[in-house]
Amino acid sequence: MTDSPRQVLLAGATGLTGRLLLSLLLDDPGVVHVLAPTRHALPPHPKLENPVGMVSHLITQLHSPVDTVICCLGTTIRQAGSREAFRMVDYDWPLALGKHGLALGARHYVAISALGADPASKIFYNRTKGELELALQKQGWPRLTIVRPSLLIGSRRQFRMSEVLATPFSRILPGRLRGIEATTVARAMWRLASTPGSGTRIVESDELRELGR
Repeated sequence: MTDSPRQVLLAGATGLTGRLLLSLLLDDPGVVHVLAPTRHALPPHPKLENPVGMVSHLITQLHSPVDTVICCLGTTIRQAGSREAFRMVDYDWPLALGKHGLALGARHYVAISALGADPASKIFYNRTKGELELALQKQGWPRLTIVRPSLLIGSRRQFRMSEVLATPFSRILPGRLRGIEATTVARAMWRLASTPGSGTRIVESDELRELGR
């Protein structure tokens, strides 16, 4: 069993889900400190520590103790520019974050993955996500929560044509395949982070929808 998070390390705080989670964290009276490294400065807040720079460089320079790590890092191959750059953001950085989070005292890692994550998949995106899940499990977390949302629906700061085209169809798909609002995922992730537990838990999109209501 674990206590509710009070000191949280949040990576990806400027992304679609991350910025919604940041708002939830800062509004929660039980949270006393949020450590959120970003490339560009966030609006100041009394509870927020916001190191600014390349996240890959900042990870190992973080020193504030935390009890919970939440990772919302993620991109697309097209946005990253290459498979190698995509893997760095979606595999290397979350893994490095986990390693350093453990060193800072964290006991719970909540990581966003994706529907279809599978280390044996022939699809590079899904395979990378699956390999990350396996690697995180090998880090020895007392508690690891992996969420696998379907297509995220929401207003991104960076335009993604593929998501714009896919969103109308994703809304009518059944069960876990149906697109999910980023606000729902953020609420579900925070609820999962705030609920006592232990071991590894993988939460699919349909369950996220229920948790995030």
